[in-house]
Amino acid sequence: MDIKATDVAKLRQMTGAGMMDCKNALVEANGDYEKAKDIIREKGKLVAAKRADRETTEGSVIAKVNSENNKAILICLGCETDFVAKNAEFQALAKSIAETALINFPADLQSLKAVKLDGQTIEEAITQQTGKSGEKHSLATYSKLEAPYIGSYIHMNGKLATIVGFNKEISHEAGKEIAMQITAMNPVSVSREDCPAEVIAKELEIYRVQIKEEGKPEHMVEQIAQGKLNKFFKESTLMDQTFVKDGKISVAAYLKGIDPEVKVTGFFRYSLND
Repeated sequence: MDIKATDVAKLRQMTGAGMMDCKNALVEANGDYEKAKDIIREKGKLVAAKRADRETTEGSVIAKVNSENNKAILICLGCETDFVAKNAEFQALAKSIAETALINFPADLQSLKAVKLDGQTIEEAITQQTGKSGEKHSLATYSKLEAPYIGSYIHMNGKLATIVGFNKEISHEAGKEIAMQITAMNPVSVSREDCPAEVIAKELEIYRVQIKEEGKPEHMVEQIAQGKLNKFFKESTLMDQTFVKDGKISVAAYLKGIDPEVKVTGFFRYSLND
């Protein structure tokens, strides 16, 4: 069957697939556009299946906040190489997924994959892009946050981002400063009070083993371990951390200086490099 260039261009516009993929699909489908679209989709699934065991260590991390600053999402669309991560189509897909996530605000990652994007589910759109690029793509993470005010920050390489909620409105600059603090220092929790019990237990166990190996008396082990735990809190919980931009005060003191009533309600941070 003679496939015209206009037919190929039309299918390419419909699917976004490459010219040769579109031509081959039309030949196989005897010029039937719907069958050709299905063939292209199946090719994407085949490529995805073949590369299912590959690692997606590159990609794009996006934090997006609504115009009212009370809802935010954080997503990561992963791929295998930095070359594909910088591709315009890949970046456009990542941004579309982020925008769709913010509008629909689904409950979890699986729900987000089922949301429609340009007539197909997000999961199908990712599979299609996998077929086009020849690399595995994956929606590596999705987090959502609601709070009276939300700050955000995306590191300039687009591989690290944070969203952080506050109990009341603060300045855009202050919200960004706290988001940057979280991005840089990667705290385990907002404060020592809400640090997960399993994290505390693991840290204490490590300290006890270290102290015993150092030959310290048994009756001193717990006291020294608690001292090390306090140091851990100062380094690893947001409110106790030294405020990076100042270096002389804690994050808690910085926020108190802005407004004694302002509190951080929660945060999400994601990095492709962690």
